[in-house]
Amino acid sequence: MTITGIDSTGQSPGGNVLPPDPEAAAEDLDAELLTLESEVAAAPISVIPADRTAGETAPEAAPRRRWWRSLTWRDALAIATFVGVALFLTAPLWLNLDHELRDDPQDQAFFEWMLAHGARVLTDGAYPFFSDRMNYPDGVNMMANTSVLAVSLPMTPVTVLFGPHVAFNAFLTLALSITGISWYLVLSRQFVTSRLAAWVGALFITFAPSMIAHAGGHPNIVSQFLVPLIIWRTLELRTPGRAVRNGLILAGLLIWQAFINLEILFMAAVGLGVFCTVMAIARRKRAGRTEVMAFLRALGVTAAVTLAVLAYPLSVQFFGPQSYRGLSEFVRYFGTDLGAFTAYAQRSIAGNSVTAARLAQNASEENAFFGWGLIILFFGLVAWMRRSAAVVTLAALALLFGALSLGPRIHLNGVDTGVNGLWALLHSVPVLNSAVPTRWAMAIAPVIGIVLALGCQKASDLMKAQPSARGPVRVAMITAVAMALVPLAPTPLRTAPMDPVPDFVTSGAWRQYVDDNHTVVALPLPDSQYPDPMRWSAYTGQDMRIASAYALLPAQNPLDPNDRAALFSPPWRPTSGLMSSIKQGNPTPEITDTRREMTLADLRYWKAGVVVLTPQERDIEMLRAMTDLLGFQPTWTGGAWVWNVRALVDDPKATLSGPDLS
Repeated sequence: MTITGIDSTGQSPGGNVLPPDPEAAAEDLDAELLTLESEVAAAPISVIPADRTAGETAPEAAPRRRWWRSLTWRDALAIATFVGVALFLTAPLWLNLDHELRDDPQDQAFFEWMLAHGARVLTDGAYPFFSDRMNYPDGVNMMANTSVLAVSLPMTPVTVLFGPHVAFNAFLTLALSITGISWYLVLSRQFVTSRLAAWVGALFITFAPSMIAHAGGHPNIVSQFLVPLIIWRTLELRTPGRAVRNGLILAGLLIWQAFINLEILFMAAVGLGVFCTVMAIARRKRAGRTEVMAFLRALGVTAAVTLAVLAYPLSVQFFGPQSYRGLSEFVRYFGTDLGAFTAYAQRSIAGNSVTAARLAQNASEENAFFGWGLIILFFGLVAWMRRSAAVVTLAALALLFGALSLGPRIHLNGVDTGVNGLWALLHSVPVLNSAVPTRWAMAIAPVIGIVLALGCQKASDLMKAQPSARGPVRVAMITAVAMALVPLAPTPLRTAPMDPVPDFVTSGAWRQYVDDNHTVVALPLPDSQYPDPMRWSAYTGQDMRIASAYALLPAQNPLDPNDRAALFSPPWRPTSGLMSSIKQGNPTPEITDTRREMTLADLRYWKAGVVVLTPQERDIEMLRAMTDLLGFQPTWTGGAWVWNVRALVDDPKATLSGPDLS
């Protein structure tokens, strides 16, 4: 087994016999015992050196041994660190269960609602790919809205027993923990023999600045525990004679990932496609036709099974009700600022919130921010291992992802350079127009992590091969890695007190107004600025149906029927627009009979059973406006002002008039 040109016989590629080293020999023997079946034929980076000559033969594979039977105290310690760091980061959520994420509370409420949806699929037999429990009557396309069914379904017991809020905290913590463990096991079993090297690489990948940024509201994006498995099993497709087995395993992983986050799956597919193509060309003289054909046969099995299983869900996503065609133009121009690559994220210990805010669209999209130290270390390691075609290919892949992340227009330190980026050629292409370009920078972190692991492995091999250089090499490597990674160390997630679910909801008082034919209309209606009603619905197990939503929904442009770009809220309606305007601090316009007629039309469209207003900013202004529109005073029930509008909505002859002031 080899990483950097030193094979398992103890010889360098040039044939020089290395000095015997009992410790190294023992470790080499242990590594051989841990080698998986057919690893020489399958592993692309760690087992076959890039500079092996065509005439050399690979060592025979050792007997297969299950990875869980080979766990050592080093593995246990490494696994414990991933769990420990994940708990450290999410501790503010666990220690204060009445808090929510400060930077992205709307997405937390969204995923709590999605967890409730997954539970409802199992407990009530609800249709998994579409729901009218919010944004009634139009509903929401679950496949087009990262419904995380692959997580929400197995987490149903947690959601039912402890509620969606606790389930979200568990989802986020487990996502970080298992992603780190998965990367560590794959790196230590497939790419390197040094447990320390695998730990360093996995630690960076899991807690990279981009991962910490998205942990602030996007648990679906930080749930990358399948990515290392997909990489491993894709490279295993080269094993001759196992096309069906390998193809089915990879297909299962791809299908699983598709129901967590398609964006991450797409990036992984692009990266693997480029890597495998380049490596096939670089190794064409050594790989031969047999290996290529084995890969293609297994890939055919994977493609056939994956497409067969995902055909219907994807048809719902792209052509089903409430499907959309690409993101809005505004989001499609989100690009990574060139200055962000060498800066530090605001949640890194060396970060500066002012600088980071200038270089990123928001706190959740700090997708680069590697710092000068890591950039220099990365390219230094690439130069040191430049004889490896795999390492050079990984470096080229990082540059490609970086170029794609710049978006249609390149910015430097917040200033538009006037130069079009590579993404300008792609951002209008169907399917690609649903991607956020800056997120391509997320894909750089795994590339850097793998190169870090390989570099640490090479340093380890060098110390074994040349005992006299052990001290200087160890000091140099530890210093370089520490200088690069310590400034990137993450800080705990920031939280803030959340508005509690009102007693009107928790007591079940809402049930006397709402049934399967009526909804709750909250003021203001839920959107990206006010997602609380989605949490109310989730709290009730989605028994409570609500009007409006914070979700990706198609535009309904009367001037352009073909415009179905995604919006983050339903199309504008008079009542929702009025309440949103008041909430933002604008003066309340004159309430006329025409406005009352539009309000009644909206309530009938939403099949409203009750209108609810909880104490919040600008609530008195909204209270006065809605009272004037409906013509009667609300009642104070369960910590909320409540207007019973069911009779008005159900009676087609009913009209609204001004309030009775007598």
